[in-house]
Amino acid sequence: MSQRRKGLPRDTIPEKQETVNGTPKTNGSANGNHARSEKGKTASSVSQIPQAAVIAASVLDYSLMVSLVFGGCCSNVWAYEQLLRIEPRIGSALTFSQMLFITIQQLPSHLTWTPWPRLKPRQVPLSRWMLQVVMLASGSLLNNWVYAFEVPLTVQIVFRSAGLAVSMLFGRVLLKKRYSAPQIIAVALVSVGVIIATLSRPSSTVSSASTENLSQYALGIIMLTASLFLTGILGLLQEQTYQKYGPCWREGVFYTVKYGLTSLGAASGAIPIPYLVLGANLLSQLVCVSGVNQLTSSVSSVSTQVVLTTRKAISLLFSVWWFGNGWNAQLGLGAGMVFAGSFWYSRVSADAKSVSTSASDTPASSPDVRASAKYRPEKRL
Repeated sequence: MSQRRKGLPRDTIPEKQETVNGTPKTNGSANGNHARSEKGKTASSVSQIPQAAVIAASVLDYSLMVSLVFGGCCSNVWAYEQLLRIEPRIGSALTFSQMLFITIQQLPSHLTWTPWPRLKPRQVPLSRWMLQVVMLASGSLLNNWVYAFEVPLTVQIVFRSAGLAVSMLFGRVLLKKRYSAPQIIAVALVSVGVIIATLSRPSSTVSSASTENLSQYALGIIMLTASLFLTGILGLLQEQTYQKYGPCWREGVFYTVKYGLTSLGAASGAIPIPYLVLGANLLSQLVCVSGVNQLTSSVSSVSTQVVLTTRKAISLLFSVWWFGNGWNAQLGLGAGMVFAGSFWYSRVSADAKSVSTSASDTPASSPDVRASAKYRPEKRL
């Protein structure tokens, strides 16, 4: 029988606590939940530290890769134009030096030392590489000769972006590929921009409007066009090779460059070479290629294309500012259309690829969708 304690109201009388062997019984469920909550908070605060470190490292790596691309590639274009201004005939010798540099760099990875030093067995038949050597050497020679035909580097940078249209043409005619309406419109925008830029002919690059200069300029444009088609065929051959034999792009770079040295060495001839600028060109090319490959392996193809297109625009503006190359509104309009079309095509292609990937991952997707997913080769040098 409970009694009211003196001096305490009825409502404040504490209830009798249950005891076990004289020890108050605690609420184990509440204490357990509280302990688990405190443990979860501690684990969450600890996990946030490595996550922040990973994000910081990723941002640092991305900044380094972008710096390599912009610094190396833009420096390479500057050194290339500087060499051409010193000696317009240096183009073939420069390409020969670059190929020799790449061959020496790639040689150790293609050698086996047992029982004696020799080349490793090839993954692809030599006949396939030799066909690509013909395309590569021919396109390189034409590109090297263009500068001597009154075609400024600003126009060359814009004109070579028309390779997108050539690739689409070959893909539709030879590979029977289908392209969406936005992709076709984007490529048409690039093509019209290239035509506008080509017809601009900045006045400061031509001393007089003579018929001889016009014919030289037209011949240079024809050579650029032929080089574009040869490059398109080369890309088609590479795509078929890598789809059949796998991602053996290092072997492709080594053998196409190795056998391409002969033709370019014969065409280069004996001309004076400014070795200091040549060394800057070779080293900047190594930095540029390293940055592009690191960027390609770390981010999406759209991000890579955005960075590379921006790099082209910066190289174009730098060429106009540093070397005083001709510039007018027509060339600016054409370049703008080319870069805008390239951005648009990259965006549309990425959207189409993501849609096809999600469809192929769906359990109810049709066998035709799965069968159409082909192997995509790695980024090539």
